[in-house]
Amino acid sequence: MQSHQKPLYMIIMEDLKEKILAGEYKEDQQLPTEMELAEQFGVSRITSKRALIELEREGLIYRKRGSGSYVKKREAKGSPFETGGTGTTAPIISMILPYMATGELDFIKGATDYLDTKGYYLSIHNSNWSKDREREFLLRIPKNGSSGIILYPISTISNNDVLNALHWNDFPLVLIDQYIDSLPVTSVVSDNAGGGYMAAKRLAELGHERIAFVSSISIEFRSSVRDRYHGYCQALREYGLSIDPELVITDFYREADREGSNIFYPKLIGKMMELGVTAIQAEHDHLAVELLRSSLDMGIRVPEQLSIAGFDDHMISSLVEVPLTTIAQDYGEIGRKAAELIVSRIEERDKSPERALVPVRFVERASTSVFSEEAAVQEQT
Repeated sequence: MQSHQKPLYMIIMEDLKEKILAGEYKEDQQLPTEMELAEQFGVSRITSKRALIELEREGLIYRKRGSGSYVKKREAKGSPFETGGTGTTAPIISMILPYMATGELDFIKGATDYLDTKGYYLSIHNSNWSKDREREFLLRIPKNGSSGIILYPISTISNNDVLNALHWNDFPLVLIDQYIDSLPVTSVVSDNAGGGYMAAKRLAELGHERIAFVSSISIEFRSSVRDRYHGYCQALREYGLSIDPELVITDFYREADREGSNIFYPKLIGKMMELGVTAIQAEHDHLAVELLRSSLDMGIRVPEQLSIAGFDDHMISSLVEVPLTTIAQDYGEIGRKAAELIVSRIEERDKSPERALVPVRFVERASTSVFSEEAAVQEQT
């Protein structure tokens, strides 16, 4: 296979590995930083960070917080320097992710930090939002000697037959981000219901009564979205606000892709304004940003005429034109807890399944404000 066909992080990883093995980088010598590698190879910092994480996993380097990455001292025997591979029989945990972004790297780091203390290695697999590719990994990985799987499913309704088979065959499995009610498998998820409640509660406290819940996918497609919606409903009920089905707008991603975001989202905003919506609670930050930017392009003032809240505290949420109010997830803790539970599942075979909830945090920024009757009247006129 030609190098240009390989993942970019692997190209960086192999280049550094070759130089380490050739002695160009000496023991305890510092490697180029993530930023320097990103500039050298013309990639994102996320990609260069992934390469360094993989080198650390192989035992070739060690990393110092706030300092950088350094070449690890060679072991006398069974060393990765001698074999060109991991050079170890340490068990491997496989993590299957639907895509690679900042949050996913935090999943990896959280898991790796824990597994390193237990003598396990972590291998990473990207399903790229394909249920077929996810299925392929779920079928192949157990046959390739992996001791267990940490899975971030693309949905809670895909590949359940394979997941059931893994469960009943007693193969160690932990889900992250989502859980499946019909499957007694251990999962580690954010407190999505709590986060959905926090966001809707704050909007209600600010005086908003027409609060829309907007999700590009259907509520039943992922447990995370369903729980956020349930939190939204709970908050509205506590504040004496009815749940209006017209203000629950979901399952439109195909239409948005077909029409294009510059056409679809202004139409969606226009529809909500006609319904008297003064605040939007979005499924996640990327969707919230699409809605926010479309609103601004239409001359709708955020937050004076329309408050918008997201979920995730993605990097973009603080960098957008009007910084976004959101709910922060602790991705690192999810990864760490999942690693702890998969090791426990491997080493204590009779351990009962559990659902671990990781707390979330409300982050208030400039995209939400007190409801203004005057601003609403100005919009209508």
